[in-house]
Amino acid sequence: MIFAIGDLHFDNTGKKPMDIFGDNWLNHEEEIINNWKKVVGENDLVLLAGDISWALKLEEAYEDLMKIESLPGRKIIIKGNHDYWWSSLKKLNDFQFKTIEFIQNNSFIHGSVGIVGTRGWSSIDTNESDEKNQRIFNRELNRLKLSLDSLQNKTEKIIVVLHYPPFNPNLSTNEFVNIMRDYDVDICIYGHLHSEGHKYVVEGNIDEIQFHCVSCDYIDFMPKKILEE
Repeated sequence: MIFAIGDLHFDNTGKKPMDIFGDNWLNHEEEIINNWKKVVGENDLVLLAGDISWALKLEEAYEDLMKIESLPGRKIIIKGNHDYWWSSLKKLNDFQFKTIEFIQNNSFIHGSVGIVGTRGWSSIDTNESDEKNQRIFNRELNRLKLSLDSLQNKTEKIIVVLHYPPFNPNLSTNEFVNIMRDYDVDICIYGHLHSEGHKYVVEGNIDEIQFHCVSCDYIDFMPKKILEE
């Protein structure tokens, strides 16, 4: 089975409590770990949609990544907007984790399913946005294309993992969804939205793509089953 969860916001320093978003975040790390062990098996895959750790440097994130390494299943991780520790793919892979893979312009195959993704970026009104944000948005679009191209049509299904929702402020689809349509993507998961941000969640079948929001507080800190193979 394939599960997904985003925005773990692990913090081995204890300096970034998440209960500013509500009391449901109290002891959220322990709750995620306990729930994970209840539903995920060793042969399952878990997709993590960014914002993994509050660490600022790669070596500081190691402890949080080891917690994930020790949990059941194979894990595939993308970068979130708060993953400041994220470095080059080579440095990430130098940790030589046995159960963790990182997506950055690449892809992975799990059975008949291809896993691709990138961080994404907030939707932009090009009439009002600054040049820097437009550049980042376009770069993330290109990274999604690179990730999709790396699959080389070798799978029956494709899952896109994003951090930012691929929707405009009015909840219409944005350019990320246009790319997904062009590549016949089947499923898209995303995170980023917390607390009052849940009002911007869009889920269900749109243009033959199934969308899931997997921000951990939106799914009650329980990994969500995305696909049963």
